[in-house]
Amino acid sequence: MKYIYLFIAILGCSLYSNGPLKAQNTRTEDLNFQNLMKPVPGRAKLSSEDYFIWGGSMVKGEDGKYHLLYSRWEKTQGFRAWLTHSKIAHAVADDPLGPYQFKDIALEDRGAEYWDGLNTHNPIVKKFGDKYYLYYMGTTGSEEKGEEGDFNWLNRNNQRIGVAVANSPNGPWKRFDKPLIDVSKDSMAADALMVNTPSITERHDGGYLMIYKAVAKKGKLPFGGPVFHMAAISESPTGPFVKYKDPIFTSETSDFPGEDPFIWYSNERYWAILNNHEAFAEEDIPLVLFQSGNGIDWKLAKNIIVSKLQIEWENGKVQELHSLERPQIWFDENGEPSVLFLAATEDRETHSFNVHVPLKKE
Repeated sequence: MKYIYLFIAILGCSLYSNGPLKAQNTRTEDLNFQNLMKPVPGRAKLSSEDYFIWGGSMVKGEDGKYHLLYSRWEKTQGFRAWLTHSKIAHAVADDPLGPYQFKDIALEDRGAEYWDGLNTHNPIVKKFGDKYYLYYMGTTGSEEKGEEGDFNWLNRNNQRIGVAVANSPNGPWKRFDKPLIDVSKDSMAADALMVNTPSITERHDGGYLMIYKAVAKKGKLPFGGPVFHMAAISESPTGPFVKYKDPIFTSETSDFPGEDPFIWYSNERYWAILNNHEAFAEEDIPLVLFQSGNGIDWKLAKNIIVSKLQIEWENGKVQELHSLERPQIWFDENGEPSVLFLAATEDRETHSFNVHVPLKKE
C-alpha cells in the first residue's frame, strides 16, 4: 500500500507545480559555489602511472579513516576502456584531502552473466543510518574495446544503475542480481535505451531522491538519444524507485547538454552541480550550478559558475585542463560542504587523475 501512496505523490508532482515534494520555503539562495573553492594542496590528488583514475566519492568510516571509492582501469587498455575494463577501487586516508593510499578493489568482475559482471564505474558512496551504500554504473556484454576512437556499443547500451550495501566502507559489499534502476519498457521513454551515473540524497520530507542519466531510443542507434537526466524517489536507499517521466536539465540547443550531476539539500533547496556541455555556459566553464524547490523542477542558479577549466594549486601554480568532471561533495560532521572531489585530465588519452578541492565554510 505504501508504494501506491508513493506513486500518487510523484503523479501529483508531475501534474501540479505545487505538488507534495515542493519545499515550504522557496526563496532563492545566492549560493556562490565558486567562491567556496580554496587552493588545492599537493597531497589532495590521486594519480597513478599505471592506471587511469576517475571520479572519487568519499565517506568517513567508524574507524575514523576516510574512504575513497573511485574508478580505475589499466592505461595499457586505453582511455575508452572505462566502458570495458573499469573497476571500483577503494583507497584510505587519515585526512579528508589525502593523501589516499590504494587498499583493494571494492567491486570485482563477477562474470558476463551478471548485469554488472564485466564493468563497474562512476561510484557514489553514502552512509544512511548504520549502513553504507555504494551506488554505481554496471554493465556487461564483452571486453572488446571497439574500433579505435569508438565505443563498445553493446556495453554502453547495457549500462544500468546498481547499489551495493555494507556495514563498513571496508566491505564486503553485498551486490544484487538485478539493477536498482533499469531502462523503461516503453520504447518512447526518456530512459528506454540506457541508464547510468546515479546521484542520491535524502529528501527534506523523508525518503530519497535520485537523479540519473538517461538515454532514449529516439535518435539513430547505436547512440540513440537524446541524452538527458531523470528523477526518481524511494522510501528506502535500496528502492524500489518510482520514476518521474519527464527529463530534467534539458536544453533547447542540445540533445546532450550535460552529465555527472551531484545533488544535495541545504538552505531549504535542492542543489545540483552538473558537467556542462556548452549548453548552459561557455566551453571553458565545465561545472554549473542548478537549484530546485522540490528536486523535480530544476533551473539554473543565480550564480551558475562552479569552476573554470583549471586547478589553482596551493603553491600558486594554475593548471589548465582538458576536462574537469564527476563532481562529488563530502560534507563534514556538521553537515557543511568540506571537500569537492573532481576527475581531471590535461590530455584525456594518456592520463587522468582525481583532485580534492578544499571548501571554505560559509
